[in-house]
Amino acid sequence: MIILRCLCSVILLLSLSEISLGGNVLVLPGEYSHWYNMRNIIEELVDRNHSVTVLMHTASPTVKHTQKENFRFIFFKINMEQQEADAVWQNLIKAWMDQTAFSFQKITLIWKLFSGFLEYAYSVCDGMILNKELVKSLRELHFDVLLYDPMMPCAELMADILELPRVISIRLTFAYSFERQCGQMPAPPSYVPAAGVQGHLTDHMTFKERVENVLMYMFYTAFFKMHFMFVIDKHLTKLMGKPTTLCETMGKADIWLIRTYWDFEYPRPFLPNFKFVGGLHCKPAKPLPKEMEEFVQSSGDDGIVVFSLGSMIKNLTTERANTIAAALGQIPQKVLWRYKGDKPETLAPNTKLYDWIPQNDLLGHPKTKAFITHGGTNGIYEAIYHGVPLVGLPLFADQPDNLMHMKTKGAAVILDLNKIQTKDLKEALSDVINNPSYKQSIMRLSRIHHDQPMKPLDQAVYWIEYVMRNKGAKHLRVAAHDLSWYQYHCLDVAAFLLAVVALTVFISIKLFCWLLRKCLRRSPKKSKKE
Repeated sequence: MIILRCLCSVILLLSLSEISLGGNVLVLPGEYSHWYNMRNIIEELVDRNHSVTVLMHTASPTVKHTQKENFRFIFFKINMEQQEADAVWQNLIKAWMDQTAFSFQKITLIWKLFSGFLEYAYSVCDGMILNKELVKSLRELHFDVLLYDPMMPCAELMADILELPRVISIRLTFAYSFERQCGQMPAPPSYVPAAGVQGHLTDHMTFKERVENVLMYMFYTAFFKMHFMFVIDKHLTKLMGKPTTLCETMGKADIWLIRTYWDFEYPRPFLPNFKFVGGLHCKPAKPLPKEMEEFVQSSGDDGIVVFSLGSMIKNLTTERANTIAAALGQIPQKVLWRYKGDKPETLAPNTKLYDWIPQNDLLGHPKTKAFITHGGTNGIYEAIYHGVPLVGLPLFADQPDNLMHMKTKGAAVILDLNKIQTKDLKEALSDVINNPSYKQSIMRLSRIHHDQPMKPLDQAVYWIEYVMRNKGAKHLRVAAHDLSWYQYHCLDVAAFLLAVVALTVFISIKLFCWLLRKCLRRSPKKSKKE
C-alpha cells in the first residue's frame, strides 16, 4: 500500500512538472504561404504542451477560425471586409506580375494599388493597437513570448505594448532590408547579392555586376529609409503617441528564425540571434488519395510532373494557360496541375487539373520526376527535402532570387512565364528529367538539408522555448543596435583620425617653413662676417 502511494505521488509530481513546462505563446502570423509555414510551428508548440493564441483580424483571406485544445484564435475587427482585403492582395499581385512597359497610366495604377495596400495595413494597425479592450484582454493572458511574421502590420508595436520578448519568422527579404537595416545583419555587397533585384546575381560577381549590386543596395537602402521615415514611422508614431520607428521596434527581436538554410543560401556572415529553420514544414510523404494514386501509377516508368504556382495565383490568362497545357501534352509523363482557372482548350489526356494537391506528398512520391514551380520558399524546400529537380516560372517578390539560387546550384531551369512558347517549356522539362546532372544536384542539396544536428522544426521550437526560459535573448543581440549609422561605420573615428593627420601635416609644414625662414635669415650675416 505504501509503495502504491509513493508510486502515485511520483506520477503526480512528474505530470505536474510536465504541465509547468508549458509556456503561453502569442502568435501574429502572415498570410498565404507565410501562414502555412508558421502553422507547423504552432502545431509543434501545442504538441509540446504549450498554450498558443493566434491573433488575427477578421478580414484575413487565409487564417481560419479552427479552435483546438491549447490552441485558440482571437479575431479583432478592422475597418475592411474580407472581400476588400482579398481584392487588395489580388490587385497587388496583378500589378507585380504586370510585365508591360512603364507608362504614366501604369505608374498611376501602381500608386493606387500601393495606396490601397497601405489603407489595408493601417486598418489592421488601428484595429489592433487602438482596441483598448483587446490589449487589456491580451495583458490578462500573461503571455511568455510573441512569435510573429513581419507580414502582419504593427506586430512589433503589440510586442512593445505587452512588453514581451519576441521571435521573428522571416525569409530574407529584398536586399535584406529588414535584416540588414533593422537586424544589423552584415551584408557585404562585394559577394552578397541584393536579393530580389533582378534574379540574376550570385555570390561570384564580375566588376560590372558588383557595380550594379552596390547601386541596387544604395537604391534599396534609400527607398526603404524614405518609405519608413515618411510613411510607416509617421503612422507608428501617431499610434504610439511618441516617436517610434519600425526598425527600432523590429530590432528588439530576440531571435530571428530565417526560413532558409545553407542548402539554399550562399555562404555569408550571420549574427548569433539569426537561426536557420528552412524546410521546417517538410515531412515524409503520406499515401495519396486513391483516385490520385491510380492516376500516378498509370504513368508507368515515365513517372509524373507536379505543377503548382502557389497559394496566391488562382489562374492565368487564356493564352498562357493554353501555351502551358500544349507543352505538357507533348511530354510522356503524366502531369498533376494545381489550377483553378477555366480548363485550357489545349489540355491533353496526360494532364489533370486539381483545385488543390497534396504537394509535399506528391513531391515525395517515387514516380515524381520534376516540379514546375513559381519559386516560393515552401515549394522549393519541399523539392529539396524530397530531391526533385525544378523548372521555375518566377512571378514576383523573392521568387526570381529563390530560383536563381537553385539554378546556380545546378538544380533548376528558369523560364519567363510571360514569354515562354510551347517548345520552351517542353525542352526545359525534357532537359531537367533526362539530364542526370539536375537530379544529382538536387540530391546533393537534399543530403545537405538532412545532414543537420537538429531538425529545422525542432530548432525553431527550441529557440522559442529558449526565449521563454530566459525571458528573452538580449545577450545574443549585437551592440550595433545601440550605435548610430556613422558610429556603426566608424565615420566619427575616421573623421577624428583624418583631423589628427591633417593637423599633424599642417603643424609639420608650418614648422618646416619656420625653420627654413630662420635658416635663410642667418645665411647673409654669416657671409658678411667672412
